[in-house]
Amino acid sequence: MAPAAMEMLGRSFLPGPAGAGAAGRERGGGPCLAAVGREGRRRRGPLRSAAPVGALAERVVVTPAPAERAGAAPPEELPHPQSVAARAVVTVRRRRKEDAKRRVAEQLDAYADRVGRSVLLELVSTETDPRKGGPKKSKRSALVGWFEKKDVKAERVVYTADFTVDASFGEPGAVTVLNRHQREFFIESIVVEGFPSGPAHFTCNSWVQPTRVDRSPRVFFTNKPYLPDETPPGLQELRRQELSDLRGEGAAAGAADGERRLTDRVWEYDVYNDLGNPDKGAEFARPVLGGEQLPYPRRMRTGRPKTVTDDRAESRVEYPEPIYVSRDEEFEEGKNEMLSEGALKALLHNFMPLLVSSVSPDIRDFAGFHDVDNLFKEGLRLKQALQDQLFQKIPFVRKIQENSEGLLRYDTPDIIKKDKFAWLRDDEFARQALAGINPVNIERLQAFPPVSKLDPAVYGPPESAITEQHIIGQLDGMSVREALEDNRLYMLDYHDIFLPFLDRINAQDGRKAYGTRTLFFLTAAGTLKPIAIELCLPPMTDGCKRAKRVFTPPADATSNWLWQLAKAHVCSNDAGVHQLINHWLRTHACMEPFIIAAHRQLSAMHPIFKLLKPHMRYTLKINALARQILINGDGVIESGFTPGRYCMEMSAFAYRELWRIDQEGLPADLIRRGMAVEDPTQPHGLRLLIEDYPYATDGMLLWSAITRWCDAYVAMYYPSDESVQGDAELQAWYGEAVRTGHADKRDAPWWPRLSTPADLASLLTTLVWLTSAQHAALNFGQYPLGGYIPNRPPLMRRLVPAEGDPEYAHLVADPHRFFLSALPSLTQTTTFMTVIDTLSTHSADEEYLGERPDEAWTADPAALAAAREFADEVRRAEEEIERRNADTGRRNRCGAGVLSYELMAPTSGPGITCRGVPNSVTI
Repeated sequence: MAPAAMEMLGRSFLPGPAGAGAAGRERGGGPCLAAVGREGRRRRGPLRSAAPVGALAERVVVTPAPAERAGAAPPEELPHPQSVAARAVVTVRRRRKEDAKRRVAEQLDAYADRVGRSVLLELVSTETDPRKGGPKKSKRSALVGWFEKKDVKAERVVYTADFTVDASFGEPGAVTVLNRHQREFFIESIVVEGFPSGPAHFTCNSWVQPTRVDRSPRVFFTNKPYLPDETPPGLQELRRQELSDLRGEGAAAGAADGERRLTDRVWEYDVYNDLGNPDKGAEFARPVLGGEQLPYPRRMRTGRPKTVTDDRAESRVEYPEPIYVSRDEEFEEGKNEMLSEGALKALLHNFMPLLVSSVSPDIRDFAGFHDVDNLFKEGLRLKQALQDQLFQKIPFVRKIQENSEGLLRYDTPDIIKKDKFAWLRDDEFARQALAGINPVNIERLQAFPPVSKLDPAVYGPPESAITEQHIIGQLDGMSVREALEDNRLYMLDYHDIFLPFLDRINAQDGRKAYGTRTLFFLTAAGTLKPIAIELCLPPMTDGCKRAKRVFTPPADATSNWLWQLAKAHVCSNDAGVHQLINHWLRTHACMEPFIIAAHRQLSAMHPIFKLLKPHMRYTLKINALARQILINGDGVIESGFTPGRYCMEMSAFAYRELWRIDQEGLPADLIRRGMAVEDPTQPHGLRLLIEDYPYATDGMLLWSAITRWCDAYVAMYYPSDESVQGDAELQAWYGEAVRTGHADKRDAPWWPRLSTPADLASLLTTLVWLTSAQHAALNFGQYPLGGYIPNRPPLMRRLVPAEGDPEYAHLVADPHRFFLSALPSLTQTTTFMTVIDTLSTHSADEEYLGERPDEAWTADPAALAAAREFADEVRRAEEEIERRNADTGRRNRCGAGVLSYELMAPTSGPGITCRGVPNSVTI
């Protein structure tokens, strides 16, 4: 038979245009191909892809038997040996912006590719070769088109590689990629077509290093989910080896105790021993977080050398030098562009205040509220005399001021857009405890007076100094007992978290703080009003009257300013607890061990890894950057918040005393704080005691959607308790996250069991909630709601003066100036505003809750259907949030000058929007 006829015969066996299949059946080829496509093992679920992706060359070539080639008719009883011609379509994502050096290197790679230094692909079957014992593999095939497409300007470029394998090869389950170029490149996806089983999809989204960096080929697995005990025989060893390499155990990973290269893909644990720099001096040293003395979650190990002066401390890499995270955890180009724009804005915003304060120390403080307002109206303008002085000494300052007006001027925060003076009102101060940046500390008062849990031998009598006489006139005719029984009394309690640190905090220059308790009364209108503030210092002597002071709503001008100062101290404490504990500790640091363990113990084929993957994006990188510039010694957090150099010790104190994963889910947290009670008659099984609590009501919409999604997903793969208990990878993931990632709390009795599908779904719900909705609620309102510093000062520089103090006369003489002098200075204010501006910004590549940009993230149709239902429920939640914000009966989110609560609204555009719930902790 002629070769052309043979090829036509081979093509007729494949599905194609009308008539092609019929021709194949007439020749008797259909049954033969059906036999090739069948598998002899049982496999979970309908995992086959529905359709090919593009018109690609795919054919079955029938190889003639020797007798046929000689012209003799083949014996009818002998089937024709067959081979499959397949094609891999590889999508490579290029950088949108390349510097000259990279462009030259890319051209060199293209020319090297042309002369044989190409990228090689290999197909790995799901089946094993009975003769060789290992998986069936194709011959390596070169990626075609690299040279020809070297000048293509598109962000995504498609290349191909052709394979011919025996018809008994089975289904491709993995692709290996060997990069023989000089530079790394980013593979987005691979689709292999031509097999009777249909197209095989491989979601990659990963950098492939050249052989000069890593001689081992990269392995990419099919998008079909497999539990460990269901892994096809041909993929079992690859699955095991890949996880071993990711743990740093393989030969390619390098020395286990060595420094990690930026190109490595290894996940390991370490303590927080790189926050200080003792080699610069004792004042730059910081204690190690993690261990018996200061318990803390573990972070990503970098393996950098120890410092010269302290072998417990790791040497630092100062920003902008890159710090190690696994290569695929690095930011993508869009995220880096957003951060670069923020860095430019930060440079200009911070340069001028620093310059002004260095030349003219007398204007380091705000002279009046108009100076604060001018940051938003005109930017930082220079007085004429100072301009002349600066322009004479530093001529380029004029150029900066002339050409950067837009960048020097700050955006007006949302909190003062609708009502410039709302922040002064008591009802707004209280409303922000329910719908502000930190709506997760308000708790119901369940006993009066409040009592401290600290050691009374060290910190004095535990009872609060607030008495019934202080508040009885604010209870709408109720007694304290009646108000307690009617669930009308609430509290912000920052007494025990601050008091152990106050002596050290207040010994710092320009830092003054109290332990605070603030009581609120729930009015008939459903809003809160503050009725008492207690400011506490450690007692200097027994019975020291100045150790506890109680302030109540003012009755005259002087008491009004004392009340404003007391509220400012409460807001400062609230800002510190928000940033150090609720935001950084609970949604960043405590999630890191679960992410590290997932990469070390869960295969990319594991269905739970597939569920978690979008909720882990960027988190390790943003946490590494935080160690460089935010939580490090003398970094942004220490510089901007009242505790100063003791910020991270306070965070460690909270981890030891307060953090429990079993109370991190929204319902458990609301019940713990007394803000809700269980009620099976309510839509979410809870009844809120403050009905208009925007954070909680909107949060329950998203919590319920996440719960249903996780329940449905887990049920697809775990039909019984035994299936959960018998999943070795799953148990290793959770066990390692607890025992190693949270080693200092590993023996705590409250760790949830992982024994049933319900246990697993509950744990996943909590993790998804924390990395998405909880983080969004605590992060993306920082500038819109906290950018006006008088509303929410992050630090205080003065205590509240008492009558008879020298400072008391200053307060009475000029209350505006005294109040502003207690707040952050000009440079502290502008630095803080610049940082929270960046932290509140959504990048253009943000992926929001319910979104899965990669439609081929799994080949399981049931999982895809459940994901679509989850996305639909998230959209319905967003519509409900919009309705609530227009409901005039909800006075904590609707009214004259009242801001809508949108921090739980799932979608957002790029920029500072005060809304949007990304899938993961991305900033």
